[in-house]
Amino acid sequence: MDQDVVLGVDIGGTKISVGLISVDGQVHRHVETATPATEPLITEALRGLLTSVAGDAPPQAVGLASAGPVDLVRGTVSPVNIPAWRDFPLIDLVGDIVPGVPVTLVGDGIAYALGEHWLGAGRGAASMLGIVVSTGIGGGLVLGGAAYPGPSGNAGHLGHVVVDPAGPPCSCGAAGCVEAFASGPSMVRWARGRGWTGPDARALAADAAQGDTIALAAFDQGTQALARGIAATAALCDLDRVVIGGGVSAAGEVLFAPLRRHLEHTITLDYARRVTVHPSTLGRHSGLLGAARSALPSPG
Repeated sequence: MDQDVVLGVDIGGTKISVGLISVDGQVHRHVETATPATEPLITEALRGLLTSVAGDAPPQAVGLASAGPVDLVRGTVSPVNIPAWRDFPLIDLVGDIVPGVPVTLVGDGIAYALGEHWLGAGRGAASMLGIVVSTGIGGGLVLGGAAYPGPSGNAGHLGHVVVDPAGPPCSCGAAGCVEAFASGPSMVRWARGRGWTGPDARALAADAAQGDTIALAAFDQGTQALARGIAATAALCDLDRVVIGGGVSAAGEVLFAPLRRHLEHTITLDYARRVTVHPSTLGRHSGLLGAARSALPSPG
């Protein structure tokens, strides 16, 4: 196997994605599955995916992205949106499945930002926030042209920034977090409380695109919370660019139009108003590519 090919793994509340990634960002042998609900099934699914993709020849390294919080020192994860994992020894598990190769663990938000900065809509940005809008709200920062995970590995965790202390309870234990308003399940829950009867966030987006007033209002209140989180981060980190992906971002202008409108009113400082918002150009591979990039040798 080429010495510059690594195994990329992206674990989120919705899906687990695995692929072999070359130094130029080409994805090989990619497979993914829905994230199971219970711990034995998650481990079984992860073991099957890693074994099938790695094949007989071990990769140079494994780049491992997981929903967080993550604990880089202990190699454990406690994803808010994967209740079956609390202080779960993820590095040990992956090391057992793919023995003898180094494993690099990063939060999924950092991986997403790193992937988009490397090959996607974030290329060339000096200061960037990557956001994943899906089952939860993930976030990662690129500052000074380099990923910034912070000392604990959890910097940029936008979903658990409180934007309304009187808001709904969040799965993290706080109230009024961005995620409690703007994640797919949160917007669906809000809409159902007002009479909408659709099955999921995809249906909510489709109804909003057709002009359904409740669905439109759900996206409006969700993007208002998201805009507040972005505005705070832009002021704090002096951002150039925001790149948004994840399953809910597939709603397109149903999401981006109200978000940009709310940002116009929410960002007031001149230096922060230069920030621009873009959809992902890597789609479902953003986090996978970022995970791999964390384990690839640095350029030069």
